[in-house]
Amino acid sequence: CIMSNGSHTTASTIAAHEEVVHFPKGQKPSLASNEWLIWTGSQDEGGLPNLEHGKQKVLVPFTWWRSYINSHHNETDIQSKAEAGHIGVWFAADDDILHHAELVDQGKQVWPLVAAHFPIFRDGRGFSTAALLRDRFQWTGEIRAIGDVLIDQLLQGGRVGFDSFALRPDQNLDVALKQFDLFGVTTQNTWRDKRTTLAL
Repeated sequence: CIMSNGSHTTASTIAAHEEVVHFPKGQKPSLASNEWLIWTGSQDEGGLPNLEHGKQKVLVPFTWWRSYINSHHNETDIQSKAEAGHIGVWFAADDDILHHAELVDQGKQVWPLVAAHFPIFRDGRGFSTAALLRDRFQWTGEIRAIGDVLIDQLLQGGRVGFDSFALRPDQNLDVALKQFDLFGVTTQNTWRDKRTTLAL
């Protein structure tokens, strides 16, 4: 199915904008082509989906990765694809990553990208996932916000550890980029920087 703005979605994928907002720590935000298909893991055969619509890389659910690693003695194909930068993992809002800390630590060696899914914009558990990945797991790679991601979430997301955002397809990316310039003073320490010290 092709949505009116040119983004693609099917029953087995999660819709996302065709471009992502990249905001690496210490750099300016910018737009880049979205190369990642976000797979729900819903295909019956249990294997990876056929990449379509020009996507070269796939984000798989953490639950799928976990069951695949646990049930396959020879997971080298999946591991090698991840190591080659073609498979990343996304965490659902109710994934308990602390409970699976050993597997997450192993994943740090192979996942080129991890993402936290927002099932609805009011659900803030994705922020906690990003903060845990940065603070407890010392994740230094890219963390992407996916799902029902709105412009209103960008500033908070950037503070807790997200450095890329696959916004909902109806969001205006030009407006999104301007969000990071709204405030020149930081009143709290964040993942990005220390709070601003004001001269009295």
